[in-house]
Amino acid sequence: MALLKTPLNAVHRGMGAKMVDFGGWDMPVEYSGVIDEHRAVRERVGLFDVSHMGEIEVRGPQALDLVQYVTVNDASKLKFGQAQYSALLYAHGGFVDDILVHKVADEHYFLCVNASNQDKDYEHIVANNRFDASVENAGPRYAQLAVQGPLATGVVQKLTDINLAPTKRYHFVDGHFSGAPARIARTGYTGEDGWEIYVAPEYAVRLWNEILAAGAEFGILACGLGARNTLRMESAMPLYGHEIDATITPWEAGLDWIVKLEKGDFLGREALVKQKQQGITRKLIGFEVKGRGIARDGYEILTGGAGTGWVTSGGPAPALNKNLGMCYLPLHLAEPGNAIEVSVRGRGVEAVTIPMPFYKRAR
Repeated sequence: MALLKTPLNAVHRGMGAKMVDFGGWDMPVEYSGVIDEHRAVRERVGLFDVSHMGEIEVRGPQALDLVQYVTVNDASKLKFGQAQYSALLYAHGGFVDDILVHKVADEHYFLCVNASNQDKDYEHIVANNRFDASVENAGPRYAQLAVQGPLATGVVQKLTDINLAPTKRYHFVDGHFSGAPARIARTGYTGEDGWEIYVAPEYAVRLWNEILAAGAEFGILACGLGARNTLRMESAMPLYGHEIDATITPWEAGLDWIVKLEKGDFLGREALVKQKQQGITRKLIGFEVKGRGIARDGYEILTGGAGTGWVTSGGPAPALNKNLGMCYLPLHLAEPGNAIEVSVRGRGVEAVTIPMPFYKRAR
């Protein structure tokens, strides 16, 4: 089956990017190198093509009711131009996906969802739509560019007449970006300040080139999925299929802060209430590798020589110069300061559990 391509595919190849199959998409994993790109975002600014991400639009008199029923956070608290991190759950409390919910208007909500889950998420929402609301699988109508890093605002501001200064984190504005109709959101997946710009696909190539030109004075680098992954891992941001999936609940994943049981009925609520009453038996925790070796996704965690958990994400953290990871462990072991081992090619490598997030940007 042919890989899906973003509108920028030819640009990535022309820039010499290393391309990989990412969930059925032909995507750049790196340009100048993961470490250089990672540090550019931590210290200056980087540009990512995230047009593979999915978009779902919910409209109608009961748009809010539908969003409230299928997500765990409280969308009724959103003001116009505000976004929130949330999740779609199955009835048993496991994750369908983690998402961003944007309030465009009283009868219009805009959801950004993970690329590999877009069709599944859309079908899940449609299957549970018992409200006077329409659901559109709108991904083909959008390209998405992410400008991330402490200098990102200076780059983005050069290309829009909108004064971005009043726009706080997890807020967005609709207007024009270098002449193209755009949604400009102060969100991201790197642990840094930054902006995600949603435009029609036909503008993507021009805007990519203009952002790189506008960012030259700031030391901007084009960045691939490799740096995106190391950045989000340093910041302990979950990735679907790793920290969260259909077998994991928000309580176990440490995402209780997005669950608003008090808002009323929603998909998965009953299961979450029951699990909260009974108590969880496992939990996500960070760790630092102390021995020689790198913990990779899926490696077994050993305690006293016995298997007790598994690595969900692991690898070098370039900004911290450490080998870090996240793993699921039994509740009594999922506290900072516990000695564990990571099974690396059949040998136990020393590690210790530590708090998350590993990296927090200076405010």
